[in-house]
Amino acid sequence: MDIEFVRSRFIKHFDGKTGNIYFSPGRINLIGEHTDYNGGFVFPGAVDKGIMAEVRPNGTDTVMCYSIDLKDRVEFKVDDPEGPRATWARFIYGMVQEFKALGVDVKGFNIAFAGDVPLGAGMSSSAAMESCFGCALNDLFADNKVSKWDIALAGQATEHKYIGVNCGIMDQFASVFGKEGKLMRLDCRSSEFEYFPFDPKGYKLVLVNSKVKHELAGSPYNDRRKSCENVVAALGKHFPDKKFETLRDANWEELEAVKAEVSAEDYQRAHFVLGEKDRVLAVCDALVAGDYETVGQKMYETHYGLSKEYEVSCEELDYLNDVAKENGVTGSRIMGGGFGGCTINLVKDDLYETFIENVTEKFNAKYGHKPEIYPVIISEGSHKVC
Repeated sequence: MDIEFVRSRFIKHFDGKTGNIYFSPGRINLIGEHTDYNGGFVFPGAVDKGIMAEVRPNGTDTVMCYSIDLKDRVEFKVDDPEGPRATWARFIYGMVQEFKALGVDVKGFNIAFAGDVPLGAGMSSSAAMESCFGCALNDLFADNKVSKWDIALAGQATEHKYIGVNCGIMDQFASVFGKEGKLMRLDCRSSEFEYFPFDPKGYKLVLVNSKVKHELAGSPYNDRRKSCENVVAALGKHFPDKKFETLRDANWEELEAVKAEVSAEDYQRAHFVLGEKDRVLAVCDALVAGDYETVGQKMYETHYGLSKEYEVSCEELDYLNDVAKENGVTGSRIMGGGFGGCTINLVKDDLYETFIENVTEKFNAKYGHKPEIYPVIISEGSHKVC
């Protein structure tokens, strides 16, 4: 992000005075999909694309907001019980309300912000906004600083209460806790986490955005979640002496024991989840050993499972994965919930340009539009820039 650009817009749209500048990143998830609601692990990292905001207290009880990207201005009172209608401004309003609930005496302020997180690429621009605003409120108004976890939880609560999205905690966690050159294994059940080195010398990490999103009949996300719950219920009946809260509590032998007691579809879904749990742990060991070939192998295994077992892929994503294999890409998989969006790819430096050229040309020839290419670097989480 361009600091001078954000500052110039802030000066233009407010009183000519400058404030403090804050930045919060979007995120990638290297591996660990559809594991969060099954009590498993996710493996995110903050990236070098995100949201930048300039903020300055204005001595009133009014928050004056300007979205640089949308060229839109909104104002609201700090104690307004309803808040603004514009969705983008409700992210700011929600964070103000959540910080007030944490005991922070938030006063009026001016804010202008912009972002370079690609929309629709599964990199969580909304969490980057919440984290950025939270970082600013914490710095400017909190005498007793709010913890990083509380900033992340305030972002999640903003999504739930003021945006209407019932999200998990991974996106906000990654944006707040990210570290340069580190990925994080987050235990979605206990909220414990650990940093792992991500320094792939000789490799690049790149997202290839299919720019498609398939709207499916029914509720495919809820259907898959229900499949997992069905298997957990069957496990509880078959093994009455053991407590099964989620599939995290099951092992392979127990899953096989109830195979005949659940539908083939439910078994298949559960088989993916148990496999993904093992793959996340295998990637942790591989990163500690600097073994990026194993990391890539597990990424391909995850894509296969998401496509064939969990069935959340689509033709375009499978094609991107196939082209990656044909070009010798070390690892490639769907990133995100599925049915469209991106693949995340671990590519050797000497193959990178050829891969980007081939995947762009082949995808365009087959589907009539070029994919979007986003190289990413694992970077620092939410912070004050200046």
